[in-house]
Amino acid sequence: MLLKRFADAQPYDAPNHWGVAGLRLQGFEDNGPENQWIGFSQFLPGGGAGPDATPFEKVYVVLEGEMTVTIDGTDTVLRAMDSCTIPPGEVRKIANHSNHVCKMLVVIPYPDGVRP
Repeated sequence: MLLKRFADAQPYDAPNHWGVAGLRLQGFEDNGPENQWIGFSQFLPGGGAGPDATPFEKVYVVLEGEMTVTIDGTDTVLRAMDSCTIPPGEVRKIANHSNHVCKMLVVIPYPDGVRP
């Protein structure tokens, strides 16, 4: 078992994101997950990401607040404990249109050829 305390989580910058603070909870360390890493993102009001796509799937889990996910011009609002999977290659935009911080887990596989 690899235990990581929240107090020890390291910040990371995600490309094409704004108004967000990201922390890596698990991944990219010895004895950590072998297939994916877990991020914790805190989006300020007006914060967001995209539009863009990645060559791998990702999973969003909203813990608190709400996040609007836009795909093909359709908006879907995720609220506390809602989740979604974004398939590889799907263009998405996310935005926090509320006046509250949105706290979200992000599960992402390691890039090809990268393993701890």
